[in-house]
Amino acid sequence: MQFETQLLPPVNAKSQRENGKQYYVDAKGNRLPSVTTILNATKSEADRDRLLNWKARVGTAEATRISSTASRRGTQTHKQIERYLRGENPVCPEASLPYWESIKPVLQEIDAVRLIESSVFHYGLSYSGKVDCLASYQGVPCLCEWKTADKPKGSIEHLYEHPMQLTAYIGAANEYYRDYGIELNHALLVVAIPEMPAEVFWFEPALIQDYWHKWETRVAEYWKKRLGARG
Repeated sequence: MQFETQLLPPVNAKSQRENGKQYYVDAKGNRLPSVTTILNATKSEADRDRLLNWKARVGTAEATRISSTASRRGTQTHKQIERYLRGENPVCPEASLPYWESIKPVLQEIDAVRLIESSVFHYGLSYSGKVDCLASYQGVPCLCEWKTADKPKGSIEHLYEHPMQLTAYIGAANEYYRDYGIELNHALLVVAIPEMPAEVFWFEPALIQDYWHKWETRVAEYWKKRLGARG
């Protein structure tokens, strides 16, 4: 299946933060937890320990500085990519230039862009999220996600929960835009790295399906905890 060339109607849902958790609110007022909120609430003890050990090793102040810097550069790089995909060519901010130069060759293989930076909702499983891009990569329709890092990840295992995040977005995009003929089963995750070509991770349907089963389990666990806490 090939995408049509017209853009899908984007959803600019209202984002709300409450007690460190993020929610998106649709036009009818439905408020659903974000994918990252669900993943954070259902992390394994090993993942929680890994984060705590890192903070203990570098110190709270340094951990905050690293996280803030990463968030800022990620936002700047995302905005630059968005402008590029919309056909604009502004000057790239100096701070994000190394990441932009890393990822631009991959973006030149992106076409048939259908959606850029849009909220999505999966009402069946009660979650929400924000997708970076729906397009085609080397001719294959897929969901695209852009990341930045200071060094290569090396393997899918070192992406931690990003693949599950990708899969959750695919499920929501397929559900939300079903009436537009969207049926994605491939994903592209690109990691921009200074002074190096970006890392490209390509997810085939079988792997997507595997992560989807894991994601369904995490969503069920999240809502079981929430409903249990209310009871």
